[in-house]
Amino acid sequence: MSVNGMMMQYFEWYMPSGILWKKVKDSAEQLSQEGITALWLPPAYKGARGKEDQGYAVYDLYDLGEFDQKGSVPTKYGTKDELLEAVQAAHKHNIQVYADIVLDHMIGADATEIVKAEEHNPDNRLEKESGLKEIEVWTHFTFPGRHKKYSDFEWHWYHFTGIDYDERKDEEGIFKFHGKYWEKQVDQENGNFDYLMGASLDLNHPEVKEQLKRWGLWFMKTTELDGFRLDAVKHMKFSFYNEWLDEMRSKYREELFTVGEYWNSDLAALKNYVDTTEGALSLFDVPLHFKFYEASNGMNTFDMRTIFDGTLTQDNPNKSVTFVDNHDTQPGQALESWVQEWFKPLAYAMILLRQDGYPCIFYGDYYGIEHSGNPPLREKLLPLMQARREYAYGKQNDYFDHPNTVGWTREGDDEHENSGLAVLLTNGSDGEKRMYAGKKFAGSQFYDITGNVDELVTIEEDGNGLFTVKGGSVSVWVRKI
Repeated sequence: MSVNGMMMQYFEWYMPSGILWKKVKDSAEQLSQEGITALWLPPAYKGARGKEDQGYAVYDLYDLGEFDQKGSVPTKYGTKDELLEAVQAAHKHNIQVYADIVLDHMIGADATEIVKAEEHNPDNRLEKESGLKEIEVWTHFTFPGRHKKYSDFEWHWYHFTGIDYDERKDEEGIFKFHGKYWEKQVDQENGNFDYLMGASLDLNHPEVKEQLKRWGLWFMKTTELDGFRLDAVKHMKFSFYNEWLDEMRSKYREELFTVGEYWNSDLAALKNYVDTTEGALSLFDVPLHFKFYEASNGMNTFDMRTIFDGTLTQDNPNKSVTFVDNHDTQPGQALESWVQEWFKPLAYAMILLRQDGYPCIFYGDYYGIEHSGNPPLREKLLPLMQARREYAYGKQNDYFDHPNTVGWTREGDDEHENSGLAVLLTNGSDGEKRMYAGKKFAGSQFYDITGNVDELVTIEEDGNGLFTVKGGSVSVWVRKI
């Protein structure tokens, strides 16, 4: 039987240390019952700040919370054993697990090296600001706490293209190492966005490519994970992941779902990436997130007919992972673009109850974010999650014909008993719309599963019904049994 998959990003930026892997284990059964079919977990290896590091400042890819390095044995999320138990618990309840990995840079080296480098303009990386000069850089990674277990490879300056700090002069900047070049196959923001942070990996160096493949296979076999969320792909040689994923799929598992984070609101940039990588991975629909953000702030002035215009979901739904917010857009983060609370149920209805895209629910929406005082929206999300799981099947009929009040129906299918629904939402005042639910529902009564509207709707002989919605809300109508 086909199922409507639902991914959950199972972390937020400011959550306390030491709880996450345990929480995954304890929550797996409940999440499965609510319809979650996959969890995206944060980086599982040791970051430069040990148990306080969210994992994006990569220190040791082989330390999954097993070695006393950077001031702790566990990572922010727990120990290696707790991680493995979490994955096993998820699998026991038929939930796949996707690992967040960062193969763009490393931070927190164990020793410095002397290297010749040129300084480049941070706002235009193609513009040199100095000639060759000697600088002292943190690029020698030996991982003394791991004692060469799993790998004896050491990283040196020549495995990287550049760095942002000269220890000798205590100076920050963007320094490109002698004999290296910025990769052309990257996003063109700032002239060239190869360099992001830390010691930037040279993805053209044969030893780097070999080591990252070797680690990837070790990581997958160790954890038995089911796929990846790839960080910062716009800063990395686009074709790198074609080769890397080919290796993982040929030597570990052919079906390896992968989604990349290409943070750009311009659909053309995302399309170019999908084309260049020959569809090797999906992308998060960043343009759609910004549509939600704009709509939530525009109130009733935003034209809801245009909400999917210029989005990856509209252009290439099979490669689109839809989301409302994430750890980068949450309050206090560098990319903060938080969708206002009133609009969240509308946005989630649009990603959960339509046929296009693979939806991702954010931990910070589901559980709330204590750090910024955002309340949990679980009670509002659960009816939408239930509607996706049980009713959102069959042919889709769209009614995006009004600047404020829009809707759609799903006619249901034979595989899912009683499936079929009608969704109506508005960013304006109370609204109504006559929509076709399907002739098979003639004479049936539909109720609003969200509880926003109390009255029932009776489907007429021709399969149409007059559905209503209250101002600034969403109603999801399903058959009353």
